[in-house]
Amino acid sequence: MRKILSLTILSAWSLVSIGQTDKELADKSVNQGIIKSHIGFLASDELKGRDTPSEGLKIAAKYIESRFVEYGVQLAPGMDSYFQPVPMKKVSPPESGTIKIGETELKLNDDFVIMDGSSSISNQPFFYAEYAMPEELNRADVEGKVVFALCGDGKSQSPQEWFTLAGEKRKKVKELGGMALVELYNSPQIPWNFLVRYLNREQVVIDEGDDNEQSMAHIWLNRSADDVSFLESGTSASIDIPASKSEKFTSQNIVGYLPGADDKLKEEFVVYSAHYDHVGIGQADANGDSIYNGSRDNAVGTVTVLSAAQNLALNPTKRSALFVLFTGEEKGLLGSKAFVDNSPIDLSKIVYCFNSDNGGYNDTSKATIIGLTRTTAEEMIIEACKAFGLEAIEDPAPEQGLFDRSDNVRFAVKGIPAPTFSMGFTAFDDEITKYYHQAGDNPNTLDYVYLERFFKSYVYACRLIGNSKKAPFWVKGDKYYDSGKELYK
Repeated sequence: MRKILSLTILSAWSLVSIGQTDKELADKSVNQGIIKSHIGFLASDELKGRDTPSEGLKIAAKYIESRFVEYGVQLAPGMDSYFQPVPMKKVSPPESGTIKIGETELKLNDDFVIMDGSSSISNQPFFYAEYAMPEELNRADVEGKVVFALCGDGKSQSPQEWFTLAGEKRKKVKELGGMALVELYNSPQIPWNFLVRYLNREQVVIDEGDDNEQSMAHIWLNRSADDVSFLESGTSASIDIPASKSEKFTSQNIVGYLPGADDKLKEEFVVYSAHYDHVGIGQADANGDSIYNGSRDNAVGTVTVLSAAQNLALNPTKRSALFVLFTGEEKGLLGSKAFVDNSPIDLSKIVYCFNSDNGGYNDTSKATIIGLTRTTAEEMIIEACKAFGLEAIEDPAPEQGLFDRSDNVRFAVKGIPAPTFSMGFTAFDDEITKYYHQAGDNPNTLDYVYLERFFKSYVYACRLIGNSKKAPFWVKGDKYYDSGKELYK
């Protein structure tokens, strides 16, 4: 009886929706009651801040799965569950370690930090590659050598992006038979002592299946491009880094799918994404609250994706949709890395990623889109926001490197256009830091009148992008334009 009733309601909705505009459809499916119930659950004390890993994160995943089932969202092609397993491990840093080049001896934490792996190698030849980008390494002979290089790619000054690129470099050095990767780090954005404090603690990383005692060491060295004279003191390097203690576990991305309504355009996919994890339990605030609920970051983002899923399930767009909620964003964009490396859909078929992530808001007349002007979907996003009384603006705090600090960058590096839809802020000021990664970021501190307009704007933009005649792309001249041309041939 319940099934018959559900089909009747669905049929009635479909009849009513015939002839309605995308704006009207977006307006109809989003309301404050639904928003409050979603955020109230996901950011409740009972979920204890949704750390990766935690029981609270597992409960959040089950909640999202239940909503997909309720809405009629399907399993992605080739998947037998909404859950995409992401193998991870907790790694405790070693307490000692040395690097020696000729007569120069470098000390752990004073001179270098360990990004991953361990090594016990003696007097191995080294090779200096300027940035050790994959195309550069392909032209070099690094087998059996320690590779020294500068952090980054010579273009971006963002340490967050260097961190993303580091994984690609390490993978390539290992593939070519290198013994270790040592990158020279120097950035005023994140001073060395801050970097040491961040990395010299238990880390959560993707489990690549290595036996830790045999894994390749990856090191960041406290040196600038102008300070490489130590490499002239010898022709070989010795590295002694003991194996870290590690504990393996499996987390999960949640992936849903809706086929497109157009026979041709349904072969193109738009990803609607957000991370659903947060930072868990931490230092208590003045009120004795130690649960970091993560209402803004990123229960709000999670609900943007749920809102799009509910809407598109009732009225599909011409393009197919993938709804992806990532685990481990707060641990280094881990879930999104696992997704793009193991996507159930060939990446060349994913024409756009419309991510949603938030730190907070200080202007309820706006929606801030990180990367708004970098893709040809700009006018569609502006139109969608304007329809619900919001002004769409570009990132007002480029010094924060926000484009490189959320899951969208994992797609961008592959060539997929990928901005991030965020609540309105005009500066990274005290109103943002008051709640960003703070225990006070509770559901009752949110403006739900504003959020209703915010969610409707996102859903309308999703519909415009999903129905547009031509898939959006990078604006010519963007740093990822060439990667996109290569991906889509």
